[in-house]
Amino acid sequence: MRALITGMNGFAGSHLADFLLTLPDVQVFGAGVGNTANIAHLAGRVTFVEADLTKPGVAEALLEQAQPARVYHLAGQAFPPLSWDDPWRTIEINLRSQVNVLHAAARARQEARILVIGSIDQFGRVAPDDLPVTEETPLRPDSPYAVSKIAQDFLGLQYFLSHDLFVVRVRPSNHIGPRQNEQFVTSNFAKQIAQVEAGIREPVLRVGNLTTRRDFSDVRDIARAYYLALERGAPGEVYNIGSERAFLIQDVLDLMVQQSRVPIRVEHDPTRLRLSDTPVMYCNAAKFRAQTGWQPTIPLEQSLRDVLDYWRGKVGKETST
Repeated sequence: MRALITGMNGFAGSHLADFLLTLPDVQVFGAGVGNTANIAHLAGRVTFVEADLTKPGVAEALLEQAQPARVYHLAGQAFPPLSWDDPWRTIEINLRSQVNVLHAAARARQEARILVIGSIDQFGRVAPDDLPVTEETPLRPDSPYAVSKIAQDFLGLQYFLSHDLFVVRVRPSNHIGPRQNEQFVTSNFAKQIAQVEAGIREPVLRVGNLTTRRDFSDVRDIARAYYLALERGAPGEVYNIGSERAFLIQDVLDLMVQQSRVPIRVEHDPTRLRLSDTPVMYCNAAKFRAQTGWQPTIPLEQSLRDVLDYWRGKVGKETST
């Protein structure tokens, strides 16, 4: 089986490649733009090409070259706050790349199974009575990023209905782990702690809103879920994926600070507050569990240790050069 991962050099894409390479008789083909540090360890084991999928011709050539049986479309702009600074850029990247991939697959009449990645952010402003969110919960997007993910979700449905493509849609919750960009909350905490331990930062950890609660899963569990979604998911269907728990950010911070090798003081930084920050968000993933048998296996504590160790290694390399 040949699998194509768009955005393979990204956070989740690199972990999905790691997982697929553990399976027998799977060839992994990847595409993306930008830094490839996340997949440096895969050199010689995967095929990776530089490809800007916002250009229709590039998407067509990529599918022709890869001839995949599975397409995991992970390419896109994944950090919600960036969408406030430049809304159209986020919408353009996320929609153009997916339209081009789906349209190229439809025109070529490819029989590949295609995974479309949405987000729990699609649900936006949820009321307490809406929790945990199910696939039927109304979508009330509260960021341009969330709008872009809704559009991606519905484009996947449209191409299933209009072109009979084998499209499975998922709405994953927040996922964390090694290699995640420092813009995201646990990775940001970990980088600051690692810098303090290395003596290149004052012993102060600057934070934003710690009162929100989020559904965190380990990226390695999510990678396995993506694989199962295409192997066992029903075409045209949409599935929530997550831990089904709401973790308080303050508790997450406390767990990480406890692992610090030196004393650290925590200070609130108003510049780190978001324009929109739903107080509580977590999902009901019963539909996905029943369909695929997936269960998360990596506890939050291990994920946080691995994130911190990743940043310790990264900061250590940077300070030694």
